[in-house]
Amino acid sequence: MDQIVRAQRDFFNTNATKETSFRIARLKELKKLLKDNEEKLNEAIYNDFGKSAFDTYSSELALLYIEIDEAIRKIRKWSARRKVRTNLVNFPAKSYIIPEPLGVALVIGAWNYPYQLSLAPVIAAIAAGNTVVLKPSELPSSTSRVMAEMIHQCFDPRFFAVVGGGVGETQALLQLRFDKIFFTGSVSVARIVYQAAARHLTPVTLELGGKSPVFILDDKHLAMYVKRLVWAKFLNAGQTCIAPDYILVHRSLKDKLIHQVVEEIKKEHFSIENQNYVQIINERNVQRLSRLLEKDKIVFGGGFDTETRVFEPTVMDNVTFDDAVMREEIFGPVLPVLAFDSLDDAIHEVKQREKPLSCYVFTVDKKLRDKILSELSFGGGAVNDAVMHIANNRLPFGGVGESGIGSYHGEYGFSAFSHYKSILEKPVWMETGLKYFPHSAAKLKWMKRMFR
Repeated sequence: MDQIVRAQRDFFNTNATKETSFRIARLKELKKLLKDNEEKLNEAIYNDFGKSAFDTYSSELALLYIEIDEAIRKIRKWSARRKVRTNLVNFPAKSYIIPEPLGVALVIGAWNYPYQLSLAPVIAAIAAGNTVVLKPSELPSSTSRVMAEMIHQCFDPRFFAVVGGGVGETQALLQLRFDKIFFTGSVSVARIVYQAAARHLTPVTLELGGKSPVFILDDKHLAMYVKRLVWAKFLNAGQTCIAPDYILVHRSLKDKLIHQVVEEIKKEHFSIENQNYVQIINERNVQRLSRLLEKDKIVFGGGFDTETRVFEPTVMDNVTFDDAVMREEIFGPVLPVLAFDSLDDAIHEVKQREKPLSCYVFTVDKKLRDKILSELSFGGGAVNDAVMHIANNRLPFGGVGESGIGSYHGEYGFSAFSHYKSILEKPVWMETGLKYFPHSAAKLKWMKRMFR
C-alpha cells in the first residue's frame, strides 16, 4: 500500500493529471469499461445480494454514466481560471481563482450500492485531476473483486488503483498520508477515519446516514404519496442511506395511511424473483433487524429467513421514540409509523435527535412545507417524493452534523477534490504609497475612505 501511494504521488507530481485532456480521456475509458462489462457487473451484484439488472442499472450504473458525461462536458469550465472583481484597496490589479487538484485521494466505498458509492467519488476525484486509491467494501465480495479486476486491467495503478481486503487493510491505508479522504459508511467508522485524517491534517468528506423522517401532512394525494414512499423505502430492501426511516403522521390520518401503505406493498409483490427486491447483505444484519421488531406492533410483514437473508417488507404501528426501532438507523425494510397530535411537537422530537441525512415532506400546504424546511436541519430531501433528489447532480449531496461532512455530485464533487487557489496580480507601473512609511493623518483619512 505504501508503494502504491508513493508511486501515485510521484505520478501526480509529473503534472500529467492536471491536463484536462488527460482527465477526459480517463473518464471516457472508465465509462467504456463499465459499459463493456455491464453483464459481468450484473452477475456479481446478483451473487452478492440478489440485485436485479434493472435495479443495478437504475440505481447504480445510470447515475455513474450521468456523472461521467457531465464531467466530460464541463471539466474545462470547472477547471478554468475564474476572474473576480478587485477591490479599491488593491487597485490597479486583477484577481482570479485557479482550481487545482489536491493530490492523492483515498476513496472508501460502501457495500449497499457498491458500484455507485465507490465509483461516483472516484469520478469526481479524476475530474478534479487527482490520482485515486479505491478501497471498496469487502462485504459484497463478488462486486469488489470484479471492480478490482476491471480497474487493474484498464488503468495504470500509479493513477488509479484498488486495494482489497477488510478492516485490517482499511486501517493500514489510514496510517498513510493522503491529500484527500472520501468515506461513505457508518458514523462509528467515520470517527476512526476522521481521527486518522487529523494526524496528517487531511481534508475529508464523510457521507454517513441517520434516521430520515417522513412527514405526511394531508391526504389530498395519499395514493401518490404512498406509491412514492413505498418504492423509496423498500428499494434495495431499505438498505439505502437516504431511505425514509420512519413516518410521522397526524393521528387522524394514521389508520388511513397504514391501510394505504399495506395495500401498496401487497400490490408491488416485493421479491427477488420479481426482480424488485434484494437480500440483506449478511446474517448479522438480518439478526440486527430482527431485534428491532416488537411483535405486538407489527401490522404487516415481520417474517425473515436468516439462511436466505430475506427480510419481508414490514410495517409497525403504535411506535414511540423510546422503542428499539427508533434508537438507531434501521437500514432495512422495516417502516415504523408514529402518530402526532401537534406538528410542533413532532418537529421538536426530531430536533432532539441527531440531524438526519434526508427529510421528506408530503403535503400540498405550502406553509406547512416551508415550516418543516425552515425549522429542521438535514442534509437534503424532497417534497412529495423521496430518495429521487440523489438523481439530480445539480443538487449537492451530503449530510450535516452526524449525517456527514461535505457534499458531492456534479460540480460539487469536483469542488470536494479541489483547492481553489486565490491570486492577486498587480502591475509594477503604479503604486499609491498609502501603506508605506511614513504614516500620516492624510494617509489614514484616505485609507478610511477606501475601506468604507
